[in-house]
Amino acid sequence: MIYPIVVYGDPVLKKKAENIEKGTDLSDLVTDMFETMESAHGIGLAAPQIGKSIRLFVVDGRPMEDDETKDFVKTFVNPQIIKEEGDEWAFEEGCLSIPNIREEIERPEKLRIKYFDENWNEHEEEFDGMKARIIQHEYDHIEGILFTDYLTPFKKRMLKGKLQNITKGKMKVDYRVAIPQKR
Repeated sequence: MIYPIVVYGDPVLKKKAENIEKGTDLSDLVTDMFETMESAHGIGLAAPQIGKSIRLFVVDGRPMEDDETKDFVKTFVNPQIIKEEGDEWAFEEGCLSIPNIREEIERPEKLRIKYFDENWNEHEEEFDGMKARIIQHEYDHIEGILFTDYLTPFKKRMLKGKLQNITKGKMKVDYRVAIPQKR
């Protein structure tokens, strides 16, 4: 099932998500999230972006078509970033929940994360570069943080009209969205 993507202005995007009870069957939800992400041409999708305030996100770096992310397909359940380190580097990020807006965001180059996969196998891994960035972006979603929260007050003022239009559904996208006022 392909879910509509919740867009900017919906309170679920600003709420810290709840842990999922260990052992919960997530197979259908994870499949649906990958389908939803793929249909929207995304490389990551967090559960709050489909209206579910739970600590779950999926990533698929293959659409980036580079060697670093070509096999980067994972599910993160109840993740905890243990450590972020290294030089911060800027990269222009976008978000399915904030369509048609892209801004340079600085993030640390490396991280260590502890998480469960969709079968409740526990992992602790280190990621760097683009993989780390994708994880950091999606992890922010389950913490109630959007990439626009990192922008300067001046930059936020410049985007205010575009963000208000997204909240009202005044944007063009080629995937289904859930408009805050209409939910």
